[in-house]
Amino acid sequence: MLPRFRRFAAAEGASKGTWFSNQPNVRSVVYQASLAAAAGLAAWYLISNAVENLQARRIASGFEFLWREAGFEIGETTLLSYEAADTYLKALAVGFLNTFRVAALAIVFSTLIGLAIALARLSRNWLLAQLAACYVEVLRNVPLVVQLFFWYAVITESLPAPTEALSPFAGVFLSNRGFAFPTLTMAAPLALEYPVLTGFNFSGGALLSPEFTALLLGLSLYTAAFIAEIVRAGILAVDRGQFEAAYSQGLSQRQVMRFVVLPQALRVIVPPLSSQYLNCTKNSSLAVAIGYPDLVAIANTTINQTGQAIEGIAIIMVVYLTISLAISGFMNRYNRRVALRGSK
Repeated sequence: MLPRFRRFAAAEGASKGTWFSNQPNVRSVVYQASLAAAAGLAAWYLISNAVENLQARRIASGFEFLWREAGFEIGETTLLSYEAADTYLKALAVGFLNTFRVAALAIVFSTLIGLAIALARLSRNWLLAQLAACYVEVLRNVPLVVQLFFWYAVITESLPAPTEALSPFAGVFLSNRGFAFPTLTMAAPLALEYPVLTGFNFSGGALLSPEFTALLLGLSLYTAAFIAEIVRAGILAVDRGQFEAAYSQGLSQRQVMRFVVLPQALRVIVPPLSSQYLNCTKNSSLAVAIGYPDLVAIANTTINQTGQAIEGIAIIMVVYLTISLAISGFMNRYNRRVALRGSK
């Protein structure tokens, strides 16, 4: 009887000793609390170390510099007026608006171009499908910064001077100074204001600088190559029976694609499409390579003048994080809406 008693005692002791491992909720709280404490200690160490180093080198810290005079000009201030006497805060605001403008337009254009390329790749026309495939393979495998340099060189070196600008349409001019086109005036009767050559450049209408044009072209065409493959995969994921059922109802090929295929393909397209929109926005930071005054370029100038690198980089990180979270939130909401429609 003694060995059996010892076995029972050992089993009872083992069950008491493994109480922590048998409580998953308690174990999860302890692990998370330990991880949070470790992260807090690491953050405290990094911050305190940075503060000590800044004090040892007598480098000012804080964001008071934002209200000081910037003292530098910005080449493009389309959405917000700016002068060198304005503050660093306003200069950074101009950079943010420049980044937002080019990223928003690139997202729209890349979506339209990507959709067209995807449909071309699925076309029964062999030549059209092969040209679309070449577009995708070439642009996806060439670094974006190289493409930006290419488009910038094409605009500034290949296009003529404003006095000999190309005019493919009335009131539209292409030159090494950019892309000039008419705009609507805000006067009482709505009318078009056409660009006019005055001296060595155009006045009136709207003028897109070579830097902005090259960046918009590069971002749009590069992102469109990835979006095209996402859209093509989404269309191919739709069951072939859906096509046949739609054609049997007398719908044309365009109607089948618009009303039957694409609504179902969106459930596959939207999640990876969100990632491409985020990549397009973050890739706009390469604008500094061709001299476009986006947020990163203006923040770098601010850092060079004030010496407050940590604060400047923190501003860049917060702005891009905010934009990315906004895009993610919008796309996630749209994805839930598409999924609900598809589930009915």
